[in-house]
Amino acid sequence: MDNVLAIILTTVVIATLLNVFFKRYEIPTVIGYIFSGAIISQLFGLTHARHNEALHQLAEFGIVFLMFTIGLEFSVRHLKAMRREVFLFGGLQMVVTGNLFGAFAHEILGIELRSAIIIGFSLALSSTAIVLKMLTERNEIHSGYGRVVLGILLLQDIAVIPILLMLSIFTATERSVADMLLWTTLDAVLLLLVIFFLGRYVLERFLAWTLSSDSEEIFLVAALMIVVGVSFVAHRLGFSYSLGAFLAGMTLAETRFKYRIEADLLTFRDIFLGIFFVTIGMQIEPRTLLEHWLLIPTILIAVMGAKALVIFGLLQTFLQRRTAFKAALALMQVGEFALAIFAIASQNGLIDPETNQLLIVTVVLSMIVTPFVLKHLRPLADWVFSREPETDIPIVSSGYRDHILLLGYGTLGEKLSRELHRRSLPYLIVEHDYKLVEEARKRGEPIILANAAAQSVLEELGVRKALAVIVAIENVDKTRMVVDAVTRIAPTVNTVVAVRNDSHRRIIETFPVNHIVNASEILSRAILDEALVCPLRSPLEVEKNSEKKF
Repeated sequence: MDNVLAIILTTVVIATLLNVFFKRYEIPTVIGYIFSGAIISQLFGLTHARHNEALHQLAEFGIVFLMFTIGLEFSVRHLKAMRREVFLFGGLQMVVTGNLFGAFAHEILGIELRSAIIIGFSLALSSTAIVLKMLTERNEIHSGYGRVVLGILLLQDIAVIPILLMLSIFTATERSVADMLLWTTLDAVLLLLVIFFLGRYVLERFLAWTLSSDSEEIFLVAALMIVVGVSFVAHRLGFSYSLGAFLAGMTLAETRFKYRIEADLLTFRDIFLGIFFVTIGMQIEPRTLLEHWLLIPTILIAVMGAKALVIFGLLQTFLQRRTAFKAALALMQVGEFALAIFAIASQNGLIDPETNQLLIVTVVLSMIVTPFVLKHLRPLADWVFSREPETDIPIVSSGYRDHILLLGYGTLGEKLSRELHRRSLPYLIVEHDYKLVEEARKRGEPIILANAAAQSVLEELGVRKALAVIVAIENVDKTRMVVDAVTRIAPTVNTVVAVRNDSHRRIIETFPVNHIVNASEILSRAILDEALVCPLRSPLEVEKNSEKKF
């Protein structure tokens, strides 16, 4: 236990120091986590430790939460709209790239056919964790090339199922191929039935029931249970955890709890993704790098270059060349699922240990290179296609713009919404209290159940394009967190904050907001104005007037 705590503490210290240093030079945190894992594995001798399987399973939930949040962004309706990106572009990329690498491994390198097929299609996979994380951070997930990249990555995630099925077929000694195909089809039908037909009705009612307890912790635990539970069901049926999480996210994207769940689970996603990238770094063996210092860079350049050329060649037939070029560079690395497939293939004797280590180091290095490539996509595209105009305009998922964002629906927020409605002004309300949201919905108010302090929620609701942001939250601490989030994301937007007293006002004055309205001052002035409506009279006059009445 002491050794485990020492490993965790050392990892946190190294990762923190590296990422603070890297951030000064705008190096992504992903690189810091990978380097931390490589250092830790050498310090504590964890490279070959078999007991790290539990850590790898824990790290896999980083991808699970990532795919769940991506699923929240893309409901069934969005997936239908992206069918060309997913099934056409993604299908072509997997078939062509997988067969090309497989044929090269078998015909040129002389690798046995079954092993070559597994290696070829594994190398065709790209890194969902790195690419989607960086596209989300850079707000390019809805850009023209971002949609293409997302569609291809979704198809690749689905393609993991037939690759694992091929692994089972190649190593199976008892079950027939027809039997395995039949059971896989039945499991897929059962999974879709559970998620899309039962889950759509049960999950929404369940979440509403948990919110009736007025407990933030219970709702958070319920959301975690849904993510982990659906992923576990998918895994038990023979599919990947991440595919089940993505389908669960798509199902909940149709409910009114979408934004709140997304904001509450962002922290868990980032923590588990950090663990995942640490485990990636732990698989790097310096001995392999030293022994094959020339071969590994050659394989790395050949794989990434060939993959980029194939993707670009396929996409330029359908898309602008600039968009195809950016998508090709974003997808030319080899992904995390390939590492899992190589491990299973090695355990079953399809790949020898030396080849497996070469493949692992190549994959990890390709993932290390990727953040630097993604960071410079636009300059590279401008350099290669200097005469071609930029038409890759971001596609915003929500249509919110030129509206008033009202954060909070308490006593003041309700009065403000009535006045906004009376004046026929476009507005949108964000409230974290489920009961208040339900009351507002009954009145026909445009309200969303979400955490207004979450950056992703504010960006989704178009805070940068809002005419004004009104913060009408009664809790002082929550007001401070919301104002901090608004001013960080949209420092130029017209922000009005309602405060309760002078001490509350002094706290908010530390933020660059446009207007601070002190409710107690306005109330005192209103009371005094009402008191001064009638002319002041002396007590004697009042007494004489009262005697006349009798």
